[in-house]
Formats: sequence, structure tokens, C-alpha cells
Amino acid sequence: MQFYGIDVANGDDGPVGHDRGKMSTSAGNDGKSPRKPITARELARLMGVSQSAVSRAFTPGTSISVELRERILRAAEEFDYQPNAIASMLSTRRSNIAGIVVSEMQNPFYPSLIEKLSRELQRVGLQSLMFNITRGSNIEEQLVALRKYNVDAVVVISATVLSGASLRWATEGRAAVLVNRTIPDQTLTSVSCDNIEGARAIADHFHTIGRRNVAFVGGLPHTSTNLERQNAFITRIAELGMTLTHAISGGEYSYEAGYKAGMEIGTAGRTDAVFFANDILAIGGFDALKDGLGLRVPEDIAIAGFDDVAMTRWPRYSLTTFRQPVDAIVAKTVALIMEQLASKAYTPTQNPLSGELLVRHSTLGAKALEQIEASDPMPESR
Repeated sequence: MQFYGIDVANGDDGPVGHDRGKMSTSAGNDGKSPRKPITARELARLMGVSQSAVSRAFTPGTSISVELRERILRAAEEFDYQPNAIASMLSTRRSNIAGIVVSEMQNPFYPSLIEKLSRELQRVGLQSLMFNITRGSNIEEQLVALRKYNVDAVVVISATVLSGASLRWATEGRAAVLVNRTIPDQTLTSVSCDNIEGARAIADHFHTIGRRNVAFVGGLPHTSTNLERQNAFITRIAELGMTLTHAISGGEYSYEAGYKAGMEIGTAGRTDAVFFANDILAIGGFDALKDGLGLRVPEDIAIAGFDDVAMTRWPRYSLTTFRQPVDAIVAKTVALIMEQLASKAYTPTQNPLSGELLVRHSTLGAKALEQIEASDPMPESR
């Protein structure tokens, strides 16, 4: 009887108590027996290369020549070799798994970001394991579950329900990056859109189109993202001599919160432009002001959001917004994860990335935008 197990010392899987050097990689004498799996050690012996070379050939980012990698991959296909993940974990003490901690998933910006992030992590040899932490749940239990998994890296995406202390505890001893979130003591590396740049750009745009009485609608009040956008916007309109008519905390980044805030602002009057802290808030506010109160957008009131989710491009909304540089955020996040995995002597860094103001019909009417388009072939980059 044959038993198969894991060779801990060599990081290989193969038959226990069997002379691997004599193991056949072809079918049995009857021509029908299934082929026994070949190990990394055996493939290396057959090719005349080291076992570590075989391992490096299957690990993205490792030091190996293109020619040798291709030769090993061709031989692996010929001999039906597949690397054993469990054996690799035991020999290298790495799982090649990145935990992705998410929350507030009703915002369509985040599923798109996560899809691109997981694809890029996979490209560099890291598989993704997602942890969804929601408000009202037992956060401690979920963080304990995160630590139980032998993940090499943790990417925390706008974990609005987690304190700085919880984040440090959950990511201790692992490569870690916060995405769209910073903590005051800056003890963890972060990557985010430059919220200050974006909020100031929207304030400048409102001023340019002649709006002087403006409002701000935020989401979760104590998150770094919300605070940066709010403070930068209010500071900039004060510098420009504009009047802040409302500063409303929606309590969450949702359509319903935006709709409620829109009704409050529109009913009070006076306001001629509103900056909503994200696109979902802005879409809710748009429907309240246009459908609920019968105001004209943008003639009576201009509306801007933040993120550039797909709905902002629907003809009904054509929402002016500040586009987050998603591809750049993903690339920077993965690069920082790999940098931390390669070096224990790593100093946390803060990495705000520039976005882009996209001007659409919700702040400039169709006729005005058509005039801009006639003189500027790329109006959304203004």
C-alpha cells in the first residue's frame, strides 16, 4: 500500500517510504493505472537543475532567468508537475495569501477596486481571502478570525468600523497597507486618492461657474476620508470668499442619506451648489432636489460628487465628480505589499495619489458643456 504525505524537511510532497529516484512518471504496466504525481525534487533531477530553481520558476517576482523559467515550465507541462501549495507553505513559512478587509460594501466604488486589486495580487503570486467587517457585528471575533489565517499580507480597504489600535493588532507581523484610510499616528502604510486636492478642485470649480452659496454633505463623520474632504472644501471656499450654507453629516455613504440631505438643503433654499462626499450620496441628493423638490440641475443648483462610479455617467445624472485613480492605487498598494514582504526593515509611508476633476452636466448645463467641448476636445480633464 502506498501512502502520500508531505516531506517537511524538503518542502515536497510524495510517497512516504518510497525511493523517489526510481519513481516512474509514466502509466503502470497495464497502461491504465493513473500517473503518480511527480515532485519538485524529481523534476529538478530529471532536468539537471536545483530544486530551488523549480520553486522560483513558479513564484512571480523571484530571481530566475527568462530562459530557465520557460524551460522549467515546459518540462513541468510535459511531466504533469503541479507545485504543492501546502508543501510550499511548510517549507517557506509563507502562505502566499493576502487578506482583504472590507466594509461599507454598498458603495459600488469598492467592488470595482477589490476586483482589480485581487487580480493584481494574483499576478504577483498572492491569492486573496476577503474579510467583510460590518457595523453592528462582533468586530473582535472577526479580527481573531483574521489572525487565525496564516496570511502573508493584509490590505484594509476603508475599514471605517476599525480603530487605529484594532488595525495595528490585526496587521501585526504582516505586510499591511490601508487603502483610502489613514490613522493619525501614521504607524501603518496607506495609499489613497488625494482627498484634499479633490475637494479643493471642486470648490474652485463651483467658484469658476459663479456659485457662491454652497453646501457640503458628508458620510461617516469621523473617518479620515470624510474629514479630509470636508475640511479641505470648507477651507477653500472660505479662501475664495464663498458662503457655507450647510455642513451635513449623512451618517453613512448611502443613497438614502444623500436623498435626505438633498431634501433638507433644497427646502431651506439659498444654496446654489452642493458637494457630496461621494457619488452615491450625490445621486441620492440629485433625485431629491430634482424629483422631490422640482429644482433644475444645474440651473437652480449644481451638484458634484467624488469617486466616478459607473452611475455618474448615466445620461440622467451626468454627474460632475472627482475621479479616484483606481489603477494607480492598486499598483501602488501591491508594490508596497511586495516591498514589505521582501524587507523586514520597512518604514510606514503615506501615499496620496492625484485624481482628476470630471466636469459634466450636473454643474454645467448641456449648452455650456457643448460650448466647452467645441473649444476643448477633452472637457472632462478640466
